[in-house]
Amino acid sequence: MSKNKPSKTIVTLHPKMDEFLTYLTLSEGLSDNTTSAYKRDLKLFQKWLIEQKNSKADQTSQEDIEDFLFYLSKDGRKEKSNARLLSTLKRFYQWATSNEYFDVDPTALVKAPKLPKSIPKVITEQQVEKLLYSPDEYTPLGIRDRAILELMYASGLRVSELVTLPFEQVNLSAGLVQVTGKGNKERIVPIGEVAIEWIEKYIKESRPALVKNKWVDSLFVSRIGRPMTRQTLWHRIKNLAFDVGIHVNLSPHTLRHAFATHLINHGADLRTVQLLLGHSDLSTTQIYTHVAKERLHKLHQQHHPRG
Repeated sequence: MSKNKPSKTIVTLHPKMDEFLTYLTLSEGLSDNTTSAYKRDLKLFQKWLIEQKNSKADQTSQEDIEDFLFYLSKDGRKEKSNARLLSTLKRFYQWATSNEYFDVDPTALVKAPKLPKSIPKVITEQQVEKLLYSPDEYTPLGIRDRAILELMYASGLRVSELVTLPFEQVNLSAGLVQVTGKGNKERIVPIGEVAIEWIEKYIKESRPALVKNKWVDSLFVSRIGRPMTRQTLWHRIKNLAFDVGIHVNLSPHTLRHAFATHLINHGADLRTVQLLLGHSDLSTTQIYTHVAKERLHKLHQQHHPRG
């Protein structure tokens, strides 16, 4: 059997790895999804350590970390995934050494691979309009879907933020929603008149028919009156886009990307867009200026007589 294809080792995380995951949840306020991603990374590393090095997390050297990264690249994993995995290990070992659980941080001198910045694919304003008008507004689910799409495009909410948005955090009279984002960080986001109208219509005409007599904390609910999942909402948006002939490779963040890019195209400053999106770092928001510039360049080439 190939050394690079270890099989069924039962992996039990190092006790300090378990403690680290608890710390992320309780002290850092990370979501279950994010913590699960950390756990998967640590499990993969632990499995490799046992099978390839017969070693433990508290006995790891810089050479072990570099060997692990080499193993990942030979295994055909994408550079972006490997960089994320190294980031997980760096965070774990920084935490472990700062708390004096381990003597040495083996990741301290390991450099992450430089990744090209991926520019998000953004649909045009005309495509957004087609998507917004795609639901059947004469059915409870169609009204719900229209309200969801209008809110997402008006506010730039993440899919995860929208499906968990509590009813009481929407202030339609003030035109504001209070959003709990990554790391339990809260932000206030304004929404436009059209989104307000459709949310009001959904609350009056559609939501009661879906929840019946049940109390559901979430604003948006499924066809059986329960909180929606990210997967359900994402598949719904994909299907609606397909129905109106939008066949580009959509992602769960498509409307969020469109929200940010279209704001910048119409003159919004980067700092404002950062606050609306809930980015902790301005550099994360700067990617949308590249999207806007690329779009302007294409328009110039298309329409200028000497483009």
